[in-house]
Amino acid sequence: MPRRRIGFWYRFAAVICKPPLVALLKRDWRGMEHIPAEGGFITVVNHNSHVDPFAYAHFQYNTGRVPRFLAKSGLFKKGFVGAAMRGTGQIPVYRESTDALSAFRAAIEAVERGECVAFYPEGTLTRDPDGWPMTGKTGAARVALQTKCPVIPVAQWGCNELLPPYAKKPNLLPRKTHHVLAGPPVDLSRFYDQEMTAEVLKEATEAIMDAITRQLEEIRGEKAPETRYDPRRERIEQRRRTEQQARDRAKGPARGETQTRTETPGTRAEGQGT
Repeated sequence: MPRRRIGFWYRFAAVICKPPLVALLKRDWRGMEHIPAEGGFITVVNHNSHVDPFAYAHFQYNTGRVPRFLAKSGLFKKGFVGAAMRGTGQIPVYRESTDALSAFRAAIEAVERGECVAFYPEGTLTRDPDGWPMTGKTGAARVALQTKCPVIPVAQWGCNELLPPYAKKPNLLPRKTHHVLAGPPVDLSRFYDQEMTAEVLKEATEAIMDAITRQLEEIRGEKAPETRYDPRRERIEQRRRTEQQARDRAKGPARGETQTRTETPGTRAEGQGT
């Protein structure tokens, strides 16, 4: 499958975005040899800064295989933004679909056309306190198992030092380094002949997140925590803590505390009368 032309819109975006990226970030980019020269494939990338989609796109652009990102389908209908999204070949996600696989039909079609489709499998900026990848969502695994295409794990680090997750002000100085390490394809072949159940998708997603995490461990020179941060589990635990606090408040003060408070005024009154 021949490479797709980069096209006017992507070159236009590159002209606008590359100068500030070059000015703000030094580059330590490795693993480009793992990016397929031909044919459709998926990249799965960790997400730790609002800046890193632009920096990662710069890396991917320089490989000659430009990434097509996933975005809400509604964005493709709005004026200049819609024209730019369509012109750069970004991928609409049909979240209103009741069929999970149909939600990613455009991504599947793009891979089958020979495109590079970029997934952020965490679905949002990491909430791990130390910046490690969180648990992943199953979209990348669905597309990978449906198309049996190569899945390239890509870890990045450094944009989070320029603009930390959920921060509003960047740390411009000293100049930061954008580290990228692409790895060999994730082996998902053991799942190909299995029914695409929730358990299979979960295991395939875990394999994908493990591969990204290993790449990031190499960049950072340290081991990730054994238990991956799970925002769903954290929300459940936070809800339980909140409910427990509400129950404790509803019970009122303990009996001993009530007696102490009622005795204290009398004690003060006795002291005042002597």
